[in-house]
Amino acid sequence: MQKKTLKIVIPMAGLGTRLRPLTYSKPKQLVTLAGKAVLDHVLDTLSGIPDCYEIELVNIVGYLGEQIEAHISKHYPHLRAHYVVQDDPRGQSHAIYLARHLLDGPMLVIFADTLIRTDLSCLLTEKEAIAWVKPVADPRRFGVAELDQNGYVRRLVEKPQDFVNNLAVVGFYYFKEAKQLVEAIEEQMRRGIAIKGEYFLADAINILLERGLKMSTQTVEVWLDAGTPEALLEANRYLLENGADNSQEARMRSDVVIVPPVFIHPTAEVKYSVIGPHASLAEGCRVHRSVIRDSILAEAAEVTDAILESSLIGRKAQIKRRPGVINAGDQTSVSF
Repeated sequence: MQKKTLKIVIPMAGLGTRLRPLTYSKPKQLVTLAGKAVLDHVLDTLSGIPDCYEIELVNIVGYLGEQIEAHISKHYPHLRAHYVVQDDPRGQSHAIYLARHLLDGPMLVIFADTLIRTDLSCLLTEKEAIAWVKPVADPRRFGVAELDQNGYVRRLVEKPQDFVNNLAVVGFYYFKEAKQLVEAIEEQMRRGIAIKGEYFLADAINILLERGLKMSTQTVEVWLDAGTPEALLEANRYLLENGADNSQEARMRSDVVIVPPVFIHPTAEVKYSVIGPHASLAEGCRVHRSVIRDSILAEAAEVTDAILESSLIGRKAQIKRRPGVINAGDQTSVSF
């Protein structure tokens, strides 16, 4: 049976300002999380897509987008990938519209700063559209899906003022016909439906719903955010507690005390130190005479004679004789 092509559209042109200084020198999708880039965790989700689909990536990139292209080429050479540049960040809908020449047939739209775990077998059904949702205790901080009496989405509501609808949309959508979404975005732009010059995808979806689109919902089991330092550390803790922990292997090292869960890359050099709990050390890290807990060290970071907690350390950063909470960008030097 001939496979159908499923386009995976990933808008990634944002500046990631909430994760600075880490994102001064790399896109937020390449920030390290539990031993891998955030983007790797996003793409891990695709492993659950049914075999009847052939995956094709459509990456909307901007600032430092060449790093994303290099990362995907290196780690996912088997995936067919396109790159569309959004120089002027005018919102999610605008990003998708720039890729309209690549979009036909079924598509997924994935926001790359949110990580989910869910059953994707629902893509085997003949549904027109699906919005992935997560029930939340207080929906007033989120965009939510308001359902009709038949269980279909009536409209998407941003930050509702009541608790009637508590299904937060998580930034993961399926459309059976991509061109319908493109047409709705064109209508959104004609109407000028934007906030501070940005066109949001929820408004385009509401136009589709006005036109009679039947959008179902799919509940996610796990929804993690990776858009702020605090959220990144929380996601790191969850991932270490649910599959990313390699403390058994790490305990075979000499001169190191391991407090699980942790992830220590096999190439990391760790001596006379205490690592964990909830610490991630990426490829090529060097840690000597230090205590690292609830922190993430990116590739080739070096920490010497330091005590770090709730810290984010960028690539090739050097931390010496410094206790406390540190958020250090790539190739930064911090010491007493």
